[in-house]
Amino acid sequence: MTLQETMTTLEKLGKEQTRKTYRRHGAGDNLFGVSFADFGKLQKKIRRDHALARQLWDTGNEDARCLALMIADPAQASEKELDAWAGSITWKTHADLFAQHVVSKASCRHKMMDRWRKSKTEYVSRLGWDLVTLAARNDAGLPESYFEERLKEIEAGIHQAPNLARSAMNGALIGIGLRNEGLKRKALAAAKKIGKVVVDHGDTDCRTPDAAAYIEKASARKKAAVC
Repeated sequence: MTLQETMTTLEKLGKEQTRKTYRRHGAGDNLFGVSFADFGKLQKKIRRDHALARQLWDTGNEDARCLALMIADPAQASEKELDAWAGSITWKTHADLFAQHVVSKASCRHKMMDRWRKSKTEYVSRLGWDLVTLAARNDAGLPESYFEERLKEIEAGIHQAPNLARSAMNGALIGIGLRNEGLKRKALAAAKKIGKVVVDHGDTDCRTPDAAAYIEKASARKKAAVC
């Protein structure tokens, strides 16, 4: 698909109710309001097209950027490009999609994870912690000691972190706690010391999960599934 064909398709798929929902969750006004069900269909149709992803990203349109992150090719994205995209993110949905679909699959993912989570820029820091969560879930090559250090980092800094980074750090705490039994015990101990994590979710129904309760519940479900 060409850029014009894709933008025309996105505009036709947009709905006012979806636009309202996205705005409540922090999106800007340059959007069509495309549902994620429709994004998924477009992703399957286009598959990987990094050149188109770059063009879509450059439009600045929120929906175009969502699709860009779903069709971008991690193998073609340089560190410079990843940094540039990260620095231009202004919506948490883009941060989460970027981490999941692009950066976590890039060869430089560890470098970006370790650099971004220390950033003083809220969305970049969120990206870094999103990557920690994804690494805890999927990256078998990282040693347990790596995640033990991240638990110390979360414990020491979560309450002082920017709002959206704080939310991602809470998610990373949960992700680490679900990696294995040893880290579960350490994550629960960290969660007890941290206490309640307060995140401003704006005009939405989103809630910040209690990390300890979530870990215990999700861990019990995993054990039941294995049995």
